[in-house]
Amino acid sequence: MIVVTGATGTLNGAAVEHLLERVPAEHIGVSARDVGKARHLAERGVRVRQGSYDDPVALRDSFEGAEQVLLVSSNDMSADVLGQHRTAIEAAVAAGTKRILYTSQQNPVGSPYPPAAVHAATEAALADSGVAWTALRNGFFGDVDQLLGPWRQTGVIAQPADGPIPWTDRADIAEAASVILAGDRRFDGPVTLAAPPITLDDFAKILTETTGRTIERVVVDDAQWLADRIAAGTPKPLAEMTLTMFQAARSGHYAEPAPLLGELLGREPRSAAQQVTDHLTT
Repeated sequence: MIVVTGATGTLNGAAVEHLLERVPAEHIGVSARDVGKARHLAERGVRVRQGSYDDPVALRDSFEGAEQVLLVSSNDMSADVLGQHRTAIEAAVAAGTKRILYTSQQNPVGSPYPPAAVHAATEAALADSGVAWTALRNGFFGDVDQLLGPWRQTGVIAQPADGPIPWTDRADIAEAASVILAGDRRFDGPVTLAAPPITLDDFAKILTETTGRTIERVVVDDAQWLADRIAAGTPKPLAEMTLTMFQAARSGHYAEPAPLLGELLGREPRSAAQQVTDHLTT
C-alpha cells in the first residue's frame, strides 16, 4: 500500500489523483487531519484514516500496512516543523514502512533561504531513519504574482537582483511524484523535480509577448525593497524571508539543470510561458 499525507491539500491531493490513474484504489491510503475533507477519496475506494503530525499514535495507525509513505512538508509556521517531520518519520518507521518519500526543496543544503534549512534537516533525519528514503526536491511553485509583484498595475517587475529560478508547475510535480510512487524504478536519496530555470528578465519578456503590454524589469536595491515591502504591510519576517529567495537565486543556487522531471513525465515540463498564460486567463 502507498499512504499519502496532506492528501486534502493542493500538491499531494493532485498526487493522489494521478496515483489513482496508475494504482488500484484499494492499494492507496491517505492520512488526513480532517477525514471529512477526504470523503471524496473514500467514496472511490481509497483508505482514509485520521492522522496528524502532532499525534504520533494516530499517525502510526494511518500508516499501517504501508510499503511507501509520501510525507508532505508541514506549512504550519507556528509549530516546530522539524519536530513534526521527525514525528512523521518515526511513525512511518514504527509502522513498518519500507520507503519514506518527502516533499523537499531544490538544493536545500547551505541555502540562505530559511525554509531550506528545515528541508535539509528533515533529509538528514530521513538518512538516519534506517529505512529507504527519497527526497523529492521540488522547484518553486505557486502564484506567479508572489514572485513578480504588482506588475499588472505598474507594468514593472520591480524586485531585487535575481538569478535563474525554476518556476515549476505544481501539477507536473504532483504527477512526477505519482510516477515515482507507482513505478518499478527506485530513487534513493534526493532527486530534483524542477522545470528549466528562468530569470525575471525572462518573465518580463514573456509577459510583454503574452499581454501585448511593455513590461519592464527594474532591479531594486535589497534594503529599499525590504523597506518598501514592510511599509506596504508585509510582516517584516516574511519580507526578509522572501528577500533571501532572490539572494539565493542570484548566487546561482537554483541554476543547475534538472532533467529528471521531464524524464518522469515523458514530456517537457510546462514552461514558465505556459504557466503565465494560464495564470492570466484564470
